[in-house]
Amino acid sequence: MLLILLGVLILHLIILILLIVSTAASAWTVDKTTSTDLWYSCISSQEGYHCKSADNEEWLQAVQALMILSLLFCFFSLVAFLYQLFRLVKGGRFFFTAIFQILASLFVMCGAIIYTVMSPEKASGPHFGYAYVLAWVAFPLSLISGLIYIVLRKKE
Repeated sequence: MLLILLGVLILHLIILILLIVSTAASAWTVDKTTSTDLWYSCISSQEGYHCKSADNEEWLQAVQALMILSLLFCFFSLVAFLYQLFRLVKGGRFFFTAIFQILASLFVMCGAIIYTVMSPEKASGPHFGYAYVLAWVAFPLSLISGLIYIVLRKKE
């Protein structure tokens, strides 16, 4: 039982790290000379690396808010798991933790879908970067983690 709890805790920490990196990294959309993320748009030239604030469009602000909410809910889920691990009665299920983790996965999914649909496409063909991919990887992992918390019971 200890190995299962340790595995679930490690999975949860991996998901939290993925969400932090995907929210903060500057590679949601990448081109030869530009990289765009949720917060900045950066251009690389011979003169150096220049960044400016991202556009103030509503869809981008929605993605920013959803990614921050997913981070918060994943963190609160981790805190709830640790609390329930020591305070939950024997045989109890981790429903509160599962609800927070599933909500975190839904927020990541919604943010990534909005970014996919609304991101501007140029003729030169920028492609999605690693931070975007990490967000999509974090979605099924956090959903699976939430489902594991629903099934998991506290034993002695």
